[in-house]
Amino acid sequence: MLIRCAILALALTLAALSPVHATAEHQYGKHEYAIIADGRAPNGKLSVASHGGGEFGGDNFHIYLMAEPGHRRLAVLDNISDENNLDHAPQAYYAAWSPDSRYVAIAFRTERHIMTLNLYAIEGRRARLLEVPDLFRNTTGRTVQVKTEGDMRTFVPKVTWQTPRRFRLADYRVFVEDDTALADKLGVLGKTTKMDDGGYSIEFSAEADVTLSRGGRYRTGKLWPGKFPDRE
Repeated sequence: MLIRCAILALALTLAALSPVHATAEHQYGKHEYAIIADGRAPNGKLSVASHGGGEFGGDNFHIYLMAEPGHRRLAVLDNISDENNLDHAPQAYYAAWSPDSRYVAIAFRTERHIMTLNLYAIEGRRARLLEVPDLFRNTTGRTVQVKTEGDMRTFVPKVTWQTPRRFRLADYRVFVEDDTALADKLGVLGKTTKMDDGGYSIEFSAEADVTLSRGGRYRTGKLWPGKFPDRE
């Protein structure tokens, strides 16, 4: 029920692909809707699959909600498009279904080291996009655009379902800053490393339990320090 801890390692591996095609690509058959990683719902009646056209799978690429076992297309998932995705191969998208198959979280790369997390409520034949809590903003009051053109260099979110309406959200980010002002705001949720050029690599790692209510609203519990990857 979780988006695997290996997401960070996979994101970094994908980022090491050829500079010519720094994406995970797949040439889809005309009627091929490939189920993404952990894309089958627990109830066996739904799945999440990808499909695109062209040599590298990027033409008219979408992620779809599918009816099973007939593998019939139901709906396009909002907010996954050519404007905000990097990869087109099914194994580069990761699903985390709630135990009752009424919610699904999808994680995918937006930039080489930046991932996006979308959460959907499954309502009959459609998937409704919900807001996802921002643990970094809750900590600092600062909203970061998910693009590497800024000072955020890595973003890896992870969802682990606890019950049908409660999940644990993990948020790991890396920033490059000229000073330690950000680190001072993060406290125990941050880790700072002085770089050779005089700047600072500042890691943020936090977790919290999130409870969903009807209508797509949520309540975020108290934050605690998350895990920091071993960089040795």
